[in-house]
Amino acid sequence: MENFTYNSLTLQLEGLKVSQDSVYPVFLFICFSYLFIIVSNVGIAVIVYLDKNLHQPMYLLFWNLSVNDILGSSITLPRLLVDILRPPSERLISYYECVVQAFTVHVFSTTAHTVLMIMAFDRYVAICNPLRYSTIMTNNMVVKLTVSAWGVAFVLVGILLGLTIRLNRCRTLIRSIYCSNGGLFKLSCDSVFINNVYGLTFTVVLLTASIGSMVLTYTKITVVCLTSKNKSLNSKALKTCSTHLFVYLIMLLSGFLVVTLHRFPEYADFRKLSALLFHIVPSCFNPIIYGTQSKEIKKFLSHSFLHQSE
Repeated sequence: MENFTYNSLTLQLEGLKVSQDSVYPVFLFICFSYLFIIVSNVGIAVIVYLDKNLHQPMYLLFWNLSVNDILGSSITLPRLLVDILRPPSERLISYYECVVQAFTVHVFSTTAHTVLMIMAFDRYVAICNPLRYSTIMTNNMVVKLTVSAWGVAFVLVGILLGLTIRLNRCRTLIRSIYCSNGGLFKLSCDSVFINNVYGLTFTVVLLTASIGSMVLTYTKITVVCLTSKNKSLNSKALKTCSTHLFVYLIMLLSGFLVVTLHRFPEYADFRKLSALLFHIVPSCFNPIIYGTQSKEIKKFLSHSFLHQSE
């Protein structure tokens, strides 16, 4: 039984259910994963910032993806590491901190979609309209696309959380490893019909726009490659698009797993694990995939190491 006051400003996170023997292995796994995410993504972001040869639309958009990965992992993983070492009854979080965490978590997942959609558009222009690429993807256009990617996420998630914080709370236990909109509005004893309608609409619109833009973009790119006899164009398209598509599929499948398991309370532990992997797997793979596939980034790193060894 929960013995907290009505509209309590102190909430309890259920967190991961880890056996005593598994606490430190799980802690070390999450800790090293977080350190890798921060080091690799900060490294990519710094390289893109320092190397003027990388001041191109594709890399500037990828810079946004790295920043988003840093933001998403930093708002959840450090708190989770602390909670793992605490007994369940001491995993307390203030209501306001919980709202901020939920807002950031949803901005992270939404921005991942919007940035990858814009990156798909960039690849479409580069391959299907190469002669017009420099006139379409100008610095001004990249700035507008970047602002729109983050702006859409902030506005949509702001409405999502705004509908939730208006509710009165009669419960205090959030059955998740971190705060989310779903976890927050489930604390309420008021009607959450509007929250469910908006949340479902938000998810359907985002996924439809995301998947639809990818299907349309890659269909057109495939048609251009099949009808073109330019081997150089096809090789470039295969390399850049396969990288982008692989990153997108990792993010999409991770997100789908969380959303699907959220509908089945009996699989709560699997849902928590999938939510954890959603913040670890894509953020770890993104810098590896783009870093190993980019000649410019590898060239910058090789020059840097050679310069230091001299």
